[in-house]
Amino acid sequence: MAPPGRDPIGWDLAERVAIRVGGREPFADSYHSDSLIPDFDELTAEAEILVTRETGLVSAAGPARARVTDRAGWVRANLASFRRLLGPLTDRLGTKVSANPVAARVTQTLTGIEVGTLLGWMSTRVLGQYDLLLVEGEAADDQDLVYYVGPNVLSLEKRFAFPPREFRLWLALHEVTHRAQFTGIPWLRPHFLSLVEESLGAVDPDPKRLVAALRRAVEEVRAGRNPLDEGGLVALLASPDQQEVLAKIGGMMSLLEGHGDVTMDRAGADQIPNAERFGQVLRQRRQQLNPAAKFLQKLIGLEAKMKQYEQGERFIEAVEAAGGPALLDRAWEGPHNLPGLAEIREPRLWIDRVQTRTPIAS
Repeated sequence: MAPPGRDPIGWDLAERVAIRVGGREPFADSYHSDSLIPDFDELTAEAEILVTRETGLVSAAGPARARVTDRAGWVRANLASFRRLLGPLTDRLGTKVSANPVAARVTQTLTGIEVGTLLGWMSTRVLGQYDLLLVEGEAADDQDLVYYVGPNVLSLEKRFAFPPREFRLWLALHEVTHRAQFTGIPWLRPHFLSLVEESLGAVDPDPKRLVAALRRAVEEVRAGRNPLDEGGLVALLASPDQQEVLAKIGGMMSLLEGHGDVTMDRAGADQIPNAERFGQVLRQRRQQLNPAAKFLQKLIGLEAKMKQYEQGERFIEAVEAAGGPALLDRAWEGPHNLPGLAEIREPRLWIDRVQTRTPIAS
């Protein structure tokens, strides 16, 4: 069991559990893995050129850097990000539980197992990820990276006979688009992190919150709705103030995910003839989960994230139909022009709002 202390999450235990749950993909030892690092180095650079050409976004942080890792490496990178991001919240919660050494041990152990199980399962599914967190005082070589989980990529390529370089460029385009968004739009990264901090800062560890959340869940079930549909357990436990912040985050992420998918399709249209097949296979892969995995995906909000892709693409399609790419570019003028969730779902609300504003001079 984890030693008692201020931190309510047993991070070391979480790492051990996650690596065990994630297991080792047999393709990790394949001779094909030798091609991953040179391919992703080259294709990430190519993707950046294509994304800049398509979007006009130029990174202020220099060229994108690829890092190919295995499941354990991805787990460690995300645990480090979680630990940095959740620091203000875990400090507050840790103060409450550390007064009782026995409770602290139990809390650290349980949370370590839960976080580890979650990340371990996710490590078997993820293919690529852009890590947008930047921390002063930490090594620059370990920040602002585009990650690729090599064994998972190889497994899909072999299982579905994907052309490797074509599939890898397809993955790179999506992740590099996200990096272009957060490094090419100066206000976007700090705004996103401020929303996350605001959401975490409003967390109330009072058990009454859990009781109120369970009541809301029962009401949703009685109304014939799944209480986890709108963002999983986090959204269910959120206070009204947090719900408002989560709606802002959800609207922004829907826009970014939809923009990522649209950019990926357009930027790679000439180089990736199998793009439609790649997308179809991954959508089917998500739908073929066993019932327990589907519930976990819904519980942690991944299913809501999948909806963000679809809703974001429909939003962009509607906006461009109304005013072309120039109208969509209004979203990048500042936080005040970002769509909320309601506007993502009803694009005309955003179009009418933005068209009444005077554009900001560049």
